[in-house]
Amino acid sequence: MAARLIDEDPELAHQHALAASRSAGRVGVVRETVAITAYAVGDFALALRELRTHRRITGSDEQLPLIVDSERGVGRPDRALEEGRAVDRMTLSVPVRVQLAIAMSGARLDLGQTDRALQELDIPEADPDRAFEWSPALFSARAAVLEELGRHDEAAEWEHRAQIASDALDAASGVADREVIVVEEIDLIDDEGGVDVASGVIPVADVDEDEAIDMQTVADDADDAEESR
Repeated sequence: MAARLIDEDPELAHQHALAASRSAGRVGVVRETVAITAYAVGDFALALRELRTHRRITGSDEQLPLIVDSERGVGRPDRALEEGRAVDRMTLSVPVRVQLAIAMSGARLDLGQTDRALQELDIPEADPDRAFEWSPALFSARAAVLEELGRHDEAAEWEHRAQIASDALDAASGVADREVIVVEEIDLIDDEGGVDVASGVIPVADVDEDEAIDMQTVADDADDAEESR
């Protein structure tokens, strides 16, 4: 129920998660769900407590980006950076590494370290010519930092890339062709511990690079369509 309600009614989803914790408080996924719903309703202190309990139970670092964001939420960007640096990023899955880069960049912005915020986003996954599910959020994060730096033309280009990536991914999944989308089931928490954090990153399973969308091809097709009109 928490997974079904998290988008439309986060507070009610949180109440369901708390009810589950009263019955199964020693189960990792239950504590993880409490953390996610607490984060969704802005209770970052509770989110941190539950995330640390989840990590202790499971030994997993897959929720590290949410820990970093929660530290930011309680006003501790320095501590957020310490948490992010404490783990070898190469041990994390690619989607989690991307989420972490975005969260770390946000912590740098909180501290007024705009140049360092941009450096946090200089990761191999920030390829403007190919799109994976994490690309729109990553491109938008880079655009926001460039805007803060006053590099408005570059910011606009990255935001444009984010929109192209989003549209291309929707089209590839068939979303763009549907007027109504019926969701039968929402798996907020996957088996790998991925989570859709509030910074906008969409968790995905490992993606074969051959399945990436060629952004330049999409952009060229869009330009051709515009010219034909």
